[in-house]
Amino acid sequence: MTPELASFGSGLNVVVIGASGGIGSALADELDACSVVSNIVRLSRSPLAIHSDSAWLHIDLEDEQTIARAASELTQIADMWHLVIAATGILHKPEKTWRELSVPAMETAFRINAIGPAMVAKHFLPLLATKRKSVFAALSARVGSIADNQLGGWHAYRLSKAALNMLIKTLSIELSRRNPEALCVGLHPGTVDTALSKPFLSGVPVGQLFSPKQSARKLLAVLDQLTVAGTGHVYAWDGSRIPF
Repeated sequence: MTPELASFGSGLNVVVIGASGGIGSALADELDACSVVSNIVRLSRSPLAIHSDSAWLHIDLEDEQTIARAASELTQIADMWHLVIAATGILHKPEKTWRELSVPAMETAFRINAIGPAMVAKHFLPLLATKRKSVFAALSARVGSIADNQLGGWHAYRLSKAALNMLIKTLSIELSRRNPEALCVGLHPGTVDTALSKPFLSGVPVGQLFSPKQSARKLLAVLDQLTVAGTGHVYAWDGSRIPF
């Protein structure tokens, strides 16, 4: 069942960035079906075939001008936005050893997984509604946790997601000063059957692989449960806090 997002109130304006991806598309569909959502805008690099009343805007995480333009276009749709989700990310072939490290792979991981969300935050955090609950959320990953890392490997992905986690923490501090009712959080969606994770699913235990819809519903339920005291942290699909 689609979470009702009751903690946000009614008349929500929501944005999903990366709405062409597996998780982003599922999040947008679930939000589109939510009774308290008034406006939903889907952002992606490629045009979307949308079978609903929601709008689509172009955005490219590697081009700040498109990010700024999308933010400006959102202000023409609504004055304030209550939920902004950056459901973006990239995972190249994970390195099993330091011998496989490469500059191009690391640069790409940081551009998409850390720098892109940072530029999105720069232009979208000022759009968050004030004097009521609002949330900026970005998809992170458990492998970005330094404390949780017991296996090594996956260097570029781990580093870029750890950078994203630090970004979330840092942004939350400034956001709490400017907009005390707003949250900035990271979300770990679990292992989801998407194109990004498809090559790495063979060893996933039974019952631990989610469909995009299952993951989206779990993540929205987590966001619904959070209060402003939870800002600046990364949360797994089950609501547990992931250590930095």
